[in-house]
Amino acid sequence: MKKKKILGLALALVITLSSLVGCGSNGTFTGQADGKHGAIKVEVKIKDEKIQDIKVIESSENIVLSEPVFNKIKNVMVEKNNSNVDAISGSTETSKGYIAAVQNALEKAGIKSDGDKIVVEHLKEEETTQEYDVVVIGAGGAGFSAALEAEKAGAKVVILEKMPSIGGNTLISGGEMNAPETWVQKNVGIENDSAETFYNDTLKGGDNKGLPEMVKILADNAKSAAEWLRDEVNVKFIDDKLFQFGGHSVKRALIPEGHTGAEMISKLKIKADEKEIPVKTETEVKELIVENGKVTGVKAKNLAGQDLTFKATKGVIVATGGFGSNVEMRKKYNAELDEKYMSTDTPGTTGDGIVMAEKAGANIMNMEYIQTYPICNPETGVISLVADSRFDGGILVNQEGKRFVEELERRDVISKAILNQTGKQTYLLWNEKIDEISNTIDVHKSEYEMLIKQGLLYKADTLEDAAKFFNIPVDELKKTAERVSGFAKNGKDEDFKHRGKLVSLEEGPYYIQKAIPSVHHTMGGLVIDTETRVLDKDGKIIPGLYAAGEVTGVVHGTNRLGGNAITDITVFGRISGVNAAQGK
Repeated sequence: MKKKKILGLALALVITLSSLVGCGSNGTFTGQADGKHGAIKVEVKIKDEKIQDIKVIESSENIVLSEPVFNKIKNVMVEKNNSNVDAISGSTETSKGYIAAVQNALEKAGIKSDGDKIVVEHLKEEETTQEYDVVVIGAGGAGFSAALEAEKAGAKVVILEKMPSIGGNTLISGGEMNAPETWVQKNVGIENDSAETFYNDTLKGGDNKGLPEMVKILADNAKSAAEWLRDEVNVKFIDDKLFQFGGHSVKRALIPEGHTGAEMISKLKIKADEKEIPVKTETEVKELIVENGKVTGVKAKNLAGQDLTFKATKGVIVATGGFGSNVEMRKKYNAELDEKYMSTDTPGTTGDGIVMAEKAGANIMNMEYIQTYPICNPETGVISLVADSRFDGGILVNQEGKRFVEELERRDVISKAILNQTGKQTYLLWNEKIDEISNTIDVHKSEYEMLIKQGLLYKADTLEDAAKFFNIPVDELKKTAERVSGFAKNGKDEDFKHRGKLVSLEEGPYYIQKAIPSVHHTMGGLVIDTETRVLDKDGKIIPGLYAAGEVTGVVHGTNRLGGNAITDITVFGRISGVNAAQGK
């Protein structure tokens, strides 16, 4: 009996040792690392110590942004049998997380990556001169809207994008879209909105510095633009809920499924694919081609190093976004917004379209007006979508535990108020009751978990616990919560005239989140007319040149109201596409 037991143990040891020896050559191994929005988990298949395949089995990264990044890095790793790959510019945190996850799996397999880092390059060469009716610069919401309408009007269209992924700021936004008299307002019983009310809110929200005729086009076409996204592009909006962003007199912001711009961008890309509109990523436009005073195309360069010419027989549409990620350009027009401010924007928002259009004679306006978003991650500068609970009753307090501003004020007003507080920071406080209304934690679970991990958000059973976590005076926070609860009961905010609906904070659990302002939107840009044609410094049309979206400076004035960007890019993107296709 004893001999059998020893024999069994020996056999088990042999099997164990055999599996350990063999694990360095064959098998499937899992690895994990943190990306931009949480854990990335991969499965790496190894045969004869060579990488055969890599699968992402878990990820909280934006699927539209991350998929092409993962695929490019995977292809290089498999081809070179080496995980020592350089991060892709423009998707640095996501690609670093993916690379680290693969390397974690390879370590478990007993395989090391060494040697010089491999740069992921675009190797596919193409025709150096190509001709289209309409060339669209920028693959964000404005660019796709323009391209689809140009194609519908009969034009042969191409979209050029310098980044490795599509979407721009639209993709990483909350994706909410303001529009009056929509089906959702009808569903929730809002009957006191109109295009005129929306117009007045928007004009006032920008201190009357937006051009009235452009704001009117925005307001008058917002509803039809929303219906176009819903009916033709198949964007899914939540049917029974709206946001009321700061500066708006009523709830009117449509909320896409998933509460991010990924819904809009993914559906726009699907539609563009259906229409066979080519989207050329990693293709940077360097300059506009001007012949006899007319813009007739663009010169570009791809990652393969090719110099390319794209002729445009009818028009070029600039939809390149703003310049929030270009610190030097920010300082040029507003010295206050220097390196001490992080940005919510994608790395590609560097003002290229404004600069190249200026070289072609374009006029610019409102460049000094640069907006900060008040509630952002203090470590990364990224906008917090979990914090959208603010729109349903969450309150802002300072280090002393006191409210200091109306939570539904304009973004610029809230940001300035935060910067006047101790530590130039704020804390957003809400409870389970508010979260049941907003549902932001469930919808943005990966961000919530990341904030918890970073120590920037804390769930507390009591207000004492919440105050202690961030070293806020307990008595002051309790006093503030009691006062707000009283306002919630009597329906009147006696301190800051909250224009929405406050919610009682008498019961927990509570959530408290630390936040700072971060550069978010540049209101200034190219001057366009009501047909989206770019104007020169004398107010004359530059033939063949159109623009739409954040690259323009005519709509928002000193401050853009929340939810107006998606409306802007869709309304004016569509107009630019139709007019460029017609050569109007």
